[in-house]
Amino acid sequence: MSAQPRKNNDRPLGPVDLRQVTRLWFPLAASWALMAIEMPLLAAVIGRLPDERLHLAAYGGIAFPIALVVEAPIIMLLAASTALCHDWQSTRYVRSFMRYAAVALTLLHALVAFTPIYDWVAQDLLAANPLVAESGRLGLQILLPWTAAIAYRRFMQGLLIRASLSRAVGIGTVVRLAANASVLIGLATLTELPGIAVGSWAISAGVTVEAFYIGWVVRPTLARLRATAPGSKPPLTASRFAQFYVPLALTPLVTLLLQPLGSAAMNRLPNPIDCLAVWPAVHGLVFLTRSMGFAYNEVVVALAEQPGSRQVLRQFRNRLALGTTLVLLLFASTPLARHWFEGVNDLNPFLAALAGAATALAVPMPGLQAMQSYFTGLLVSARKTRGITEAVLLFFLVAASSLAICVKLGTLRDPGLLFAVASFTLASVVQTSWLAWRVRRAGLAGDAVAAPAS
Repeated sequence: MSAQPRKNNDRPLGPVDLRQVTRLWFPLAASWALMAIEMPLLAAVIGRLPDERLHLAAYGGIAFPIALVVEAPIIMLLAASTALCHDWQSTRYVRSFMRYAAVALTLLHALVAFTPIYDWVAQDLLAANPLVAESGRLGLQILLPWTAAIAYRRFMQGLLIRASLSRAVGIGTVVRLAANASVLIGLATLTELPGIAVGSWAISAGVTVEAFYIGWVVRPTLARLRATAPGSKPPLTASRFAQFYVPLALTPLVTLLLQPLGSAAMNRLPNPIDCLAVWPAVHGLVFLTRSMGFAYNEVVVALAEQPGSRQVLRQFRNRLALGTTLVLLLFASTPLARHWFEGVNDLNPFLAALAGAATALAVPMPGLQAMQSYFTGLLVSARKTRGITEAVLLFFLVAASSLAICVKLGTLRDPGLLFAVASFTLASVVQTSWLAWRVRRAGLAGDAVAAPAS
């Protein structure tokens, strides 16, 4: 006897309370936090290997920023599958896009990493020190599996979140971190590989193992989707998907372009190698506190359409913004920063002091991220993604203009890292303000549920 098709996979509507929001958010936040631990862990291990300044600068200033820019178009697949995959037809469509995008972007990654294009990017565009550039080339080549693994697991994670199985996402990140740490420590202690190779192999291994785990654990969810009858929403087409996803994909692409742009600016400002060597440690700490806010985006997408959810989501957002900001402020204003950067990251006192000063300039970032995730989640849920692209373009323009002014002045004596972090913080304030305005203009700020655009 054949199984009867189930009804559509649309999320059930019902009252939302803080406990429900917390249950959905906590595993995602744990997942983001574990991912955020990767960078401090990598910096701590590479910092204890020979030529640590060279390899930290190569990874944080060249290999990782370039890899992030290449993968940027598929980062929002998590939000896309969470929002769009309500039946098997839409799931197959988004999955096909994921596969084609993963192949195309992996080829682009190989083209940059294994051809003379790399020299143009690293030396002409980023103005990197030749030794740093050569080390970064090896790291980028080892990171080749990164994009395809990220594309696959973010698409599948979205299906799990939509099915209220966010706990599996958190477990996947534990698997990733365990693989990462095992390879990182194993290669550092058992081989003579340079630090950039140790770190890059560990990151590649971590994301690949996590992708395999998510692919295994999502199988029951895929089986349920195959048995799902078509939903009441219009079928997903190329034009409808492009209208939704293209503005969304531009958001991380433009944002992540600032990683190499910041590296290029720091290479043209005082103390370039010191700044690039410190950057992974500073970025890791700031990212760790911001990660709690990153996790909130998918929560808002999943719950925003339910009655009475907006007030509860705002309450949680405000608590999250305040809590994460206070954590980073505690690091920046107490001896914790020195202990973190000297003890955990093994930076010398000068570099640790530089990292502490940069962290102080980034104190508003965690709270701003919580606000951005709330506003972005509302816009994604309502299929009004154009405002997200506008906001990130403003972020890019403000940050790029600030960095360009710093480079043009040519008389600055402070390390370039401080100007880069200050530029990113200012740009994030502008981005958050624009998102808030777009949400109000779209009528999404109140508690009424807006119907998604068709």
